[in-house]
Amino acid sequence: MAFGEQPAYLRVASDLREKIVNGLLPPHTRLPSQARIREEYGVSDTVALEARKVLMAEGLVEGRSGSGTYVRERPVPRMVERSGFRPEAGAGPFRQEQAADGVRGTWESRSEQEGASPEIAARLGIEPGDRVMRTHYVFREAGDPVMLSTSWEPLAITGRTPVMLPEEGPLGGCGVVERMAAIDVIVDNVAEQVGARPGLAEELVALGGVPGHVVMVVERTFYASGRPVETADVVVPADRYRVGYRLPVR
Repeated sequence: MAFGEQPAYLRVASDLREKIVNGLLPPHTRLPSQARIREEYGVSDTVALEARKVLMAEGLVEGRSGSGTYVRERPVPRMVERSGFRPEAGAGPFRQEQAADGVRGTWESRSEQEGASPEIAARLGIEPGDRVMRTHYVFREAGDPVMLSTSWEPLAITGRTPVMLPEEGPLGGCGVVERMAAIDVIVDNVAEQVGARPGLAEELVALGGVPGHVVMVVERTFYASGRPVETADVVVPADRYRVGYRLPVR
């Protein structure tokens, strides 16, 4: 193979990808069989198989048991808007994470105490093993899962207070800023970092994705006078959503 020349399986995958993107192989169309790919492109079974694997890893096609491989429906990406740390009073967790006007949804959550891992301890400025309240959320819109979030709050701050459980008590579901204010902890800053990685198996199952799909992760931390009071990982499917920011100009 000459320098710079693509391997045969990538050339085949590239041609099939172009046909999918251009609509020559529309959604729900069966992908040419391995034998057909072998004959049409003059390649081996191994090359044909590897080309199909590339398209599956890219999320362009999906296998159906006993039926073959089909072109997937390509969703139009929607926006997850981030707009700072002051949602309207009484805003629930869905509105805290998805700030776009007019977007409403529901959520499920479960909370439990645990010792902070070294990574979470570093984000919260505490010692590994210190007790935190971890809360896992599944956010839904029109019944479909759209977003996952896991938050951690130091029990040194919230322990034995009315807001120890984020989704229970008099301020259950009110969001971090309002809950912390109830115990005289004034949130005045938030930091977010956005990254991408392959989705974990349990994340993709929860979000209705397929193995190999990429997710975006918003790593968010709320601060009160420089002290971290909550940190969270917000996970959305990269093929279905974009993360946008609206920030005030001071």
